[in-house]
Amino acid sequence: MSSNAKVPHDKSIDNSFALMKEGYRFIGNRIEEYQSDLFETRLLGEKVICMSGKEAARIFYDTDRFQRKGAAPKRVQKSLFGENAVQSMDGEKHIHRKLLFMSLMTPPHQKRLVELMKKEWEKAAHKWGTYENVVLFEEAKNTLCKISCDWAGVPLKESEVKERADDFSDMVDAFGAVGPRHRKGRKARKRAEKWIQKVIEDVRNGSLEAEEGSAIYEMAFHRQLDGKKLDTEMAAIELINVLRPIVAIATFITFSALGLHENPQYKEKLQQGDEQFLEMFTEEVRRFYPFGPFVGARVKKGFIWNECEFKKGMLVLLDMYGTNHDSRIWGNPHEFRPERFEDWDGDRFEFIPQGGGDPEKGHRCPGEGITVEVMKASLDFIVNKIDYEVTEQDLTYSLSKMPTLPRSGFIMKNIKLI
Repeated sequence: MSSNAKVPHDKSIDNSFALMKEGYRFIGNRIEEYQSDLFETRLLGEKVICMSGKEAARIFYDTDRFQRKGAAPKRVQKSLFGENAVQSMDGEKHIHRKLLFMSLMTPPHQKRLVELMKKEWEKAAHKWGTYENVVLFEEAKNTLCKISCDWAGVPLKESEVKERADDFSDMVDAFGAVGPRHRKGRKARKRAEKWIQKVIEDVRNGSLEAEEGSAIYEMAFHRQLDGKKLDTEMAAIELINVLRPIVAIATFITFSALGLHENPQYKEKLQQGDEQFLEMFTEEVRRFYPFGPFVGARVKKGFIWNECEFKKGMLVLLDMYGTNHDSRIWGNPHEFRPERFEDWDGDRFEFIPQGGGDPEKGHRCPGEGITVEVMKASLDFIVNKIDYEVTEQDLTYSLSKMPTLPRSGFIMKNIKLI
């Protein structure tokens, strides 16, 4: 008999297929069925504990109990994160590397990126007036690729923008994919690593000038705890881990437009320039719409929680999507209601669209502030700087596809600058 006799066990021999089929709802479906915050299952032949909710998040982000080393499958490292990157590090080495990322995400860095974004949106809108229609996701992806490279100090020709943006996007798309979509992401990563490695080498040998404090400079000359510089391959991987998530904000921008389209009653309030409401609307987009489905870690040392034995080395998945839709935290969680953030207390274990806990010490995304500011600037642009019509299209999105997006990418037509 299992040592976790009181813990619900999934009846299937292996649930890998069910995970691919149910996607974002895989953990939540079973949490509801078993009326428990956690359950045990098998994925790819391995025993796994899946859990959801605020208390589960609090436990999951306890670095004394969990580590990231060995949690991300090689297939995810080879497409999304890069092998042995910051996401798979722990302890002092992780904190040291994470501080490098945090130094690039400060308010002045955020401000500069947002200013570049505003200028690019304005430029893009002048062109859009001549197009029959525009797919917002594609435009956002290309724009974010262009400004993130400019901001980071990475040279990028206009003719290369779409190809590089597609590669960054394909790495993200490969996360929950098998077959051709996954292979496409791996090829995209190889191309991007080769490109960025060359740029790092150029900065180090002086053939490319880089400004001190810029992302390219800091990655090229970052020293590890042992005093050695990162090798060029690792420096490239980590620089991609700065650029790729910025390009991924295109998904949130697309869902922002969808949120506005599906809830037009909020347009007037957004037009009034209320900064607080703009932030509330943005946070509700991040809570309501699907982004990260779940996150994994391994048990660092055995412990018992909720009558469940967490054995050393065991893989544990935390349900990000389910926690953001937990009715105990969020009243009527499947309703889009920005007002819920008016008196929200800022608990970092309740609201985890990009991970939970403290970004400086833990594994919460260091680029969260950038995400929110870029989303706010983009939403303000969509609401207050352009007029457009939403053409007949398929705006549905599948929760079984990880990551997901409105199927049409959000098509706009008859765009005019206001």
